[in-house]
Amino acid sequence: MSEHKDFLRTIVEEDLASGKYKEIHTRFPPEPNGFPHIGHAKSICINFGIARDYHGLCNLRMDDTNPTTEDTKYVEALKDAVEWLGFKWDDSVRYTSDYFPELYGYAVELIKMGKAYVDSLSEEEIREYRGTVTEPGKRSKYAERSVEENLDLFERMKNGEFKDGEHVLRAKIDMSAANMKMRDPLLYRIRHAHHYRAGDKWHVYPMYDFGHCLSDYIEGITHSICTLEFENNRDIYDWVLDTLGLKSPRPYQHEFARLSINYTVMSKRLLLQLVNEGRVSGWDDPRLPTIAGYRRRGYTPESIINFCDSIGIAKANSTVDVAQLEFAIRDDLNPKVPRVMCVLDPLKVTISNYEGTEEFDAPYYPEDVPKEGSRKVPFSKEIYIEREDFSENPPKGYYRLTPDQAVRLRHGYIITCKEVIKDADGNITEIIAEYNPESKSGSDTSGIKVKSAIQWVDANTAKSVEVRLYDRLFKDEAPQTLEDINPDSLKVIKNALIEPAVITDKPDERFQFERQGYFYADPVDYTDEAPVFNKIVGLKDSWHKKETAPRSERKPQAKPVQVDGEVEPMSEAEQALFDKYTGELGLNSMVADILARDEKLSSFYTEALSVYNSPVTIANIVANDVARELKEKEISDLKFDAKQIAELVKMVDNDTISNKIAKEVFEEMAKSGENPEQIVEAKGLVQISDPAQISPIIDEIIEKNPDNVEKFKAGNTKLLGFFVGQVLKATGGKANPQVVNELVAEKLK
Repeated sequence: MSEHKDFLRTIVEEDLASGKYKEIHTRFPPEPNGFPHIGHAKSICINFGIARDYHGLCNLRMDDTNPTTEDTKYVEALKDAVEWLGFKWDDSVRYTSDYFPELYGYAVELIKMGKAYVDSLSEEEIREYRGTVTEPGKRSKYAERSVEENLDLFERMKNGEFKDGEHVLRAKIDMSAANMKMRDPLLYRIRHAHHYRAGDKWHVYPMYDFGHCLSDYIEGITHSICTLEFENNRDIYDWVLDTLGLKSPRPYQHEFARLSINYTVMSKRLLLQLVNEGRVSGWDDPRLPTIAGYRRRGYTPESIINFCDSIGIAKANSTVDVAQLEFAIRDDLNPKVPRVMCVLDPLKVTISNYEGTEEFDAPYYPEDVPKEGSRKVPFSKEIYIEREDFSENPPKGYYRLTPDQAVRLRHGYIITCKEVIKDADGNITEIIAEYNPESKSGSDTSGIKVKSAIQWVDANTAKSVEVRLYDRLFKDEAPQTLEDINPDSLKVIKNALIEPAVITDKPDERFQFERQGYFYADPVDYTDEAPVFNKIVGLKDSWHKKETAPRSERKPQAKPVQVDGEVEPMSEAEQALFDKYTGELGLNSMVADILARDEKLSSFYTEALSVYNSPVTIANIVANDVARELKEKEISDLKFDAKQIAELVKMVDNDTISNKIAKEVFEEMAKSGENPEQIVEAKGLVQISDPAQISPIIDEIIEKNPDNVEKFKAGNTKLLGFFVGQVLKATGGKANPQVVNELVAEKLK
């Protein structure tokens, strides 16, 4: 169990202690209309993790109530994701479609109680009658139908006697309810579509709010854990169960903040569009945030689980830096994978004073990694080095090969440049070098001092491999449409060269290509004849770090000090700070690591926290934004101070500005030093929460997108995210996302 309990586990423990439940039973209930993504991974870890920690059960249930979008391939992808992450569901996979007869029976019971009716208003009329957030709705005249008429119509709906949209079944609750979702919500709709499991038997399908709570009850679920967007749906959840008198025991809904990562989209609509339009190679494209994509890229289950654990479980929505996920995989692979040499952009080096061949003994792991293993590295007169490891006119601090500077070949000899050969266009085609025979690594008696060792491969024995270098799929920090795609998200190198043992001995599937990053043998395209490697994540660039400078003179680091994949251990004082940050203040491990290792950042953080007590939010800004400013500056050189950062965070917490606007305000603070309040007022950046201001913008966007409106009405409810994104974009991110979500949903429905 996690050392620091989150609020969900606190609820679970209280329910067990009070005797409310004897055993915990959770569920993971995705809709099988797309491949699961990293957000699903968080939900999987929460639901299965809580069941594991309290010796309970967790079901895997497919919420398959929309026959127009669901498919068996998505079911298999969801099952595969749960198993790959290392979790096991109770018994067999469940399906909401298996409960259709029972759900239909519960609907009939509500009709008999006078708590549900068949409505024949059009979609437009239903939307108009619902009212607004400030005005009550008006009940349909069809709500006066008798129980007998409603039962007859509902049965005929089930039998397929009516067209799509001709009738709906609605709950009879309160058309003036403050929670607009309680204004006679829809329970069933007509859908003449083939269901991938139920076939053509059913012509009516339950809405989420009706089917979900009852499926939980049927399965004996105790804690129905879902994301924050369903907070307002909780009233319907409780109303259905309470009205039907379903007890002993009955489930209760609890919400947590969904996962949002910058430079990443979680919208199934956009993910499906990426796949269908061929912008990516498929659902398992390594650039996608799908579990299949991360898996093919080379991420490990442990890294995904550690990432989900590190970000914690919150009650308020926020955006996680994608660097945190990258840190998780780097941290997981660092002590596990063998180090090998690969040259991505080969430059030939001929060693004029060497003849013959030999082999060097080279360990796969550094001394501080508790793993053993080694290989033979062939060496001869002709080798290849990385093109960027030679410079005719080197910048200051460049420690690799130059006309005047020797360098060591990793695991081998020291070489010196003697001649640079160029083609007719002035491009370097070959380096003529000499080696020092007394400088062999491990038995060096040459007395020559060099500042760097570079990777290389033997020209005669190196294997040609394809290397796929992946970058972020989106160039925008908060992408909204496919227009935000990064055109350089994939670079394919067809003829990289790798030392032969990687292919012939196969010591592992994942490797650290020294000074390049972590790589994975592609599970789909790799063959011994044509090897393919995917870049999982890069290393911290090592030549920017002044390795000869004493620790006190180094610039602050925005991330844990990690050079060539080796993490520098903490001092006792740093470890004490780390323990305080993760324990007492509840910071995730990555942010705590950053602050604990840097005295200036830690001091800045403490000062800001003394002004306004918001430990997590302030820590995130200091560890990311403030650290970035301090890369080339001292604290005294900053335009802003800790008090201003505290004031900025307070404005976010008070919903005066959004997280996205906060970044814009910070950038201005960094340039001008103005107080955040002055910037917000001068630029008119206050978050818009008034429905009267937001509604006209929504109306305009709906009018401009009639095709998407029709698709939404036809059942593609995932387009809701598109409309919300357009509104946020139109307001420059100033509109309150929660208000926008509710208003857009109401106007579309």
